[in-house]
Amino acid sequence: MEKPTVTDVLGVPLVIATRGGVIENVHGGHAAVVSADGAIMAEAGNASVWTYMRSTAKPVQALPAIMGGVLEAYGLGDDAVALMCASHQGTPAHIAVLERMLAQTGVREEQLVFAPQLPANLEARDEVIRRGGQPRKLYHVCAGKHIGMLALCKVRGWPMETYAEREHPLQQELLRTVAALADLEPEAVGCAIDGCGLPVFALPLWRLALIYARFAAWDAAAADGGPDSPVAAAPTGGAMAAAAGRIAAAMRRHPALVEGPGRLASAMLGDGNVVAKSGAQGVFVFALGREGIAGVVKLADGTETPWPEAVCAMLAQMGLGRELIARIRQQIPPEMRNDAGQVTGRREPCLELRRNIGR
Repeated sequence: MEKPTVTDVLGVPLVIATRGGVIENVHGGHAAVVSADGAIMAEAGNASVWTYMRSTAKPVQALPAIMGGVLEAYGLGDDAVALMCASHQGTPAHIAVLERMLAQTGVREEQLVFAPQLPANLEARDEVIRRGGQPRKLYHVCAGKHIGMLALCKVRGWPMETYAEREHPLQQELLRTVAALADLEPEAVGCAIDGCGLPVFALPLWRLALIYARFAAWDAAAADGGPDSPVAAAPTGGAMAAAAGRIAAAMRRHPALVEGPGRLASAMLGDGNVVAKSGAQGVFVFALGREGIAGVVKLADGTETPWPEAVCAMLAQMGLGRELIARIRQQIPPEMRNDAGQVTGRREPCLELRRNIGR
């Protein structure tokens, strides 16, 4: 892993926030658009800057469970697949699916390695507190991913108490899966510890978009009834393509389960052509299946609120997704409001994609 410098991470201005017509904040970083065959079509900043995948890795981390027969072994449905990929917000709908996953798989809540939490969604959190509820591990945004991993350990006969350790066979399989989809050797992928206690992988930003472009292209091929993936250079067999298609389709069927109300990924997943997921510390990735391309944004300040404007600007500059842009702006307007509902300012994109990078 190439360690980026401060200057590397800062990148270029992507989104500004104005108040009273005056620029109050500038959110810098990097963006890239990548095709499913691995071509970098456009970038702002540096498409090759290294970044941790954070929760954008979750659909990839679900692949071994889907390929390993976890759904069939425990009778899990697409809603469970969506929760395996989710940064869920702890609403009653999320918790209902998670509790059913525990019951079906036999995984126990106390086996999850992270600490108990309150829901991330403020309304759900307030309701838990109002009725005297306590923090629990199922409220953690990564609970579905961990249940899926533990269920795979049960199917494979792997030790469950050490599933989060880097050398565990589960984590080694996840590393190989990420590397294969990103066209990297496993030893070329960086590794650290994620917020939920699992290994978290690092790679050049554009390779994260490549992973999603392949997911979306496989999903589009399955939806069209075609027997072959349009990704001719994919380094994986048909089983992985089929599993990726199933994961992408489940995320789109259950967008509210993947994240929740007011979240950009859930808004975009409502479009039948999109796969999208957020990650902590400013990383967001999306892909368009029929076009076989993906876009990724990494904000240097680690914030999330500028994502919608950055994504809309990328789509507009690539001449794609007019209806998707309208969907995003309708659900997440660029205007900022205070607690009284007054408009206080706007977020506006300033990123400029450079086309035809030729790498």
